[in-house]
Amino acid sequence: MTTVVTSGVFPSTSPAASPINGLGTADVRWGSSGSQSGYQFRGSAADVELDGTEFVVGTFVHRNLPTNVSPDKFNVALAINVMFEDGSTTDLSFTFHHYETPNTSGSSPADDDLVDLQEFIHPQPVTIDGKQYRAVLSGFKRGGQIVRQFRSPEGGVNFAEVVCMFTVDEPDVIISDLRYLGNGTGQPDEYIEIFNKGGAPQDLTGWVVESKPTGHTYAFPPGTVIQPGQRYRVYTDEVRQEFGGFSFGSSEQVWRDEGGIGRLVHDGFVVDQYPYLDKGFHKTAAP
Repeated sequence: MTTVVTSGVFPSTSPAASPINGLGTADVRWGSSGSQSGYQFRGSAADVELDGTEFVVGTFVHRNLPTNVSPDKFNVALAINVMFEDGSTTDLSFTFHHYETPNTSGSSPADDDLVDLQEFIHPQPVTIDGKQYRAVLSGFKRGGQIVRQFRSPEGGVNFAEVVCMFTVDEPDVIISDLRYLGNGTGQPDEYIEIFNKGGAPQDLTGWVVESKPTGHTYAFPPGTVIQPGQRYRVYTDEVRQEFGGFSFGSSEQVWRDEGGIGRLVHDGFVVDQYPYLDKGFHKTAAP
């Protein structure tokens, strides 16, 4: 474990947005005078595990006011300085893609502005205590969920934690979450979440998700690749493109509310498993 202190600035946009000010600082603004939108980055201090464990590298702030900027879609570069407890430093660079959605027109409400992470992996290895790691942004953390697209409602100041990790330069795919209590008939919004906490992509061709003890299985389609820091979810009977678009396509419950085990299997080897509640083994004693 090591302790880090971070700070950051927004050095540039691509293509160049106009009008804009504050480039080279932690607070960049664009749009017409008196009604400017923009980003702010607030650094943090954190204890960091060097094994792919996620930590908050800073807070992302979007001030979203009705404004006009040209073009309405552009990339914003973020440069993060990381200082380690021994006094050494490293600089990380990532890119956000901004969409300044149209403002309110007549009786129609304005759409949320959209912020997507474009660059997830810092291009150069980071050396810590003589060992090389990859710096990977996992996404925006809001309400306990980590997503790669930040929806920012119009007319306010919206926040999200930016989650990062230092990991080795190889894939490391795990089961990171399992929602077994869903809504509706058949609980279609239940899911199992697969996460690559490593620093290299993993081809999931031939990998299978298994539900024990219900017996449901899902095989990832050929050519499916999970990138570093990326999360895929396999839903019971929904298709969510923001999490890969994978579904068991089952009208029946996949994950027992009473408990069970989710497994991730490749070539007959259990790569990872996720027991929940009573693990599906305990039975009520006979009266």
